[in-house]
Amino acid sequence: EAPESSPPLRNEAAVRVLRGRMKGIQGHCNSCYMDAALFSLFSCTSVLDSMLFMPFPRCDRNVQGILRDEIVNPLRRTGFVRASSVMHLREQLTDKGQCSSFTNAEKDPEEFLNLIMQQILGIEPLLKLQSGGQEQECYCYQIFMDKQEDLVVPDVQQLVERSFLSSDLKLVEASPIPSCFIIQMPRFGKEYKMFSKIIPSLELDITDLLLDSPRECCLCGDVATLECS
Repeated sequence: EAPESSPPLRNEAAVRVLRGRMKGIQGHCNSCYMDAALFSLFSCTSVLDSMLFMPFPRCDRNVQGILRDEIVNPLRRTGFVRASSVMHLREQLTDKGQCSSFTNAEKDPEEFLNLIMQQILGIEPLLKLQSGGQEQECYCYQIFMDKQEDLVVPDVQQLVERSFLSSDLKLVEASPIPSCFIIQMPRFGKEYKMFSKIIPSLELDITDLLLDSPRECCLCGDVATLECS
């Protein structure tokens, strides 16, 4: 355990602490979905550190303490988290989530995020989406799309834009822009992978994804009045 708070790793420090053997979060009993999610959310960014400290309305302080002291702080300090620490969290999720398989079965990352953010910590949804005039709130966005032959090695920007287009989705609120846009890449398994590689986009332009946001006409440069998908 590392009860003293550690800041997220940046630049050279991230390379020094996280690179090499016995680094990252140790896998055990189908924990890969949770290991990858926790590493992505906390190793090199502080945007969701409120999950570790803030007393939200329904916040379970025991789960919050395990997440902070047994997983995030050791990851940031030494670059390594033991499987037993993640299992401790999984046991608590099993008790709180009315699901007996969190300790041994592989889950969808979205199921894990919804459980810990909504039911256990009581965080307000991070995203508000609209499709067909209907609004929905969520904590992350999972990319759904059909296989497209022109995308061989796509980047995240391309996948998000095409997924929003194919699902007729828009981000409802331009202000405040979501502090955190959690994106789950297209599913893959042992039998099928949609893409062998996906290039991370270091910046994500959400201009075209926002509902009723002023946009520039691609022909004349004035404020656009029509949008062609």
